[in-house]
Parts: sequence; structure tokens; C-alpha cells
Amino acid sequence: MAKSNRNEHPFDVLAHYEKASLAHDPGRPEQIDAPGHWRGVAFRLGQRRLVSGYDEVIEILHLPAVTPVAGAAPWMLGVANLRGTLLPVADLRLFLEGERTVLHEAQRILLIRQPGGDVAVLIDELYGQRGFADTQKVEAGELAAGRYSHFIETAYELGGVTWGVFSMSKLTRTPEFRQAAA
Repeated sequence: MAKSNRNEHPFDVLAHYEKASLAHDPGRPEQIDAPGHWRGVAFRLGQRRLVSGYDEVIEILHLPAVTPVAGAAPWMLGVANLRGTLLPVADLRLFLEGERTVLHEAQRILLIRQPGGDVAVLIDELYGQRGFADTQKVEAGELAAGRYSHFIETAYELGGVTWGVFSMSKLTRTPEFRQAAA
């Protein structure tokens, strides 16, 4: 899109944006959800770039105020009040790597469903939506090393970056994760 002239009338600028928007073709739904294509929510934990399926992530939120819970595992940060519901908040990196996530102003959590109620997992960085074709599948290799081996079975190569497919549903079925009391 061309840079707008500062002397342009605001109406002309809006008309230009409308024209550009109408000219954009995002693809038909059958192209976006076509066989052989997979999409998910991309994020970072430590040095790993990961992606989880849309069917596993309910919502993406800013980190709310968290109240610690006595006797909980160190990676269980506590509970947060989300629209009147108490929600457990876990530091996913601390759970998997033993290193605490560095908190910052734009911190995000991924809300995921687990048997017995939803849980929020803290991530290092959110990248948003990523789409992959079956032809981009690669071996997970080092992404699936250590504790990650239980949650990453496959990966995709996109733009020189390998994205491990992280299974939130396997995470929520892991006994250690389900029993956060220390």
C-alpha cells in the first residue's frame, strides 16, 4: 500500500483504505481450511517456537492479576479471577524447563480446556496465527528433547524456522500437571 500524502483530506484517506480492503482477497474458507493445511496459535517458550491447534486454545489473554496459592507446585503461579471464575495459572516454561518465565507488560496467557475446568498457561511470547501445509512437515528433532518429548510429535518448517506442534491436550492429561499441589 502506498504511503498517504499528509495533505490528503481524511475522507480521501479513508476511501483509499476502503478500496485497498475491498481489493484484498483473503481466500475462500475452503482454501483456508483445505485438506493438507493446518493452522494454529504460535508462541515461544524459551528458545523453542511452538504452535498449538486452534481446537486446543480457547482464548488468548493478557496476564491478569494472580493470587498465589499456598502449597502449590512452584510452576503453579496461583489463581486469577477471569470474568467471575477462578482460573489456575501455570508457568508453562517453568513446568517444562525448570526456568521461570520473565514477566513483562505485554505478557500473554493461553486459556486451555482440561477435564474439570479451564487452565491458563503463561508463555514467553505470542506470535499469533500460523498456517502450514503438509509439505512443510519435518522431524521435530531437538524441539522434542527432554520433557518436550511428551508433547511434541511433529514440526513444520516455515521461513527457515522450525515450529514444534505442542499438544495442549496431552499437557492437560499429564498427572503431574493435573496435580499441582506440592
